[in-house]
Amino acid sequence: MKKIFFAALTALAVCSCGTSKLASHAPEKVGIVAHRGYWNCPEAGYAQNSVASLRAAQEAGFWGSEFDVQLTKDGIVVSNHDKEYGPEKMVIAEHTYAELTKYTLPNGEKLPTLNDYLEQGAKCPTTMLVLEVKKQSTDEKTIELVDKSMEIVKECGLYDPSRIMFISFSKVACERIIEKHPQFEVQYLLGNISSGKLKARGYTGADYHQALFSIEPSLIKNLHKKGLKANVWTVDKPAKMKKLFAKGVDQITTNAPMAARELLGEREDRK
Repeated sequence: MKKIFFAALTALAVCSCGTSKLASHAPEKVGIVAHRGYWNCPEAGYAQNSVASLRAAQEAGFWGSEFDVQLTKDGIVVSNHDKEYGPEKMVIAEHTYAELTKYTLPNGEKLPTLNDYLEQGAKCPTTMLVLEVKKQSTDEKTIELVDKSMEIVKECGLYDPSRIMFISFSKVACERIIEKHPQFEVQYLLGNISSGKLKARGYTGADYHQALFSIEPSLIKNLHKKGLKANVWTVDKPAKMKKLFAKGVDQITTNAPMAARELLGEREDRK
């Protein structure tokens, strides 16, 4: 998987070349997105993708809080990064929600459903909810996950582009949202689509791995010239953060949001 990912980065660098003379663009403000919530703190009990990690991100006042969704065997949308859950490594898609909840998160929470997560999300209008749709076993299942997630977003009163945005490694997921819900911000994660094609397909930006911005230094300029956002994941080292801030990223996704805040100072974007 790692070889495929970095091959995709290299391919994008090749198809994005020839634009080094574009004017630079460095946003005055940079938004901090807490990766899987602000989980790396006592308030969240060090539990990723927990409701407590979202609450901690909201209370800290970060621009956004990222989280992941998966689909259980019985069609429940849950918040979890990996396809497996619990000490027995239960494959989420192969187990019912009731079976999965015999294990709790490190902070004692039950495995959150998307409804649980968005109930907390609705309490704070100033933290953007950054929902990552995880690729499922088939395109049909990925589309099912997208459609069920959007219905829950509506039920929770968050069907609003100022409250929630969407990211995914799956073109199927992204382009389903673009087709059915074009008003929302949708950013692609994998890094194998050029900025021109992103724009043509209706994406609003790219949320790419930090390595890509070193492979193709003009990528941020390319994205901004086309009116697209340039976001980066997942950057935890301050030295790398500084370089990306200087390059002009719009948002940064990190497991160390307080470190990013300290570096940004007045340049931090808060909604």
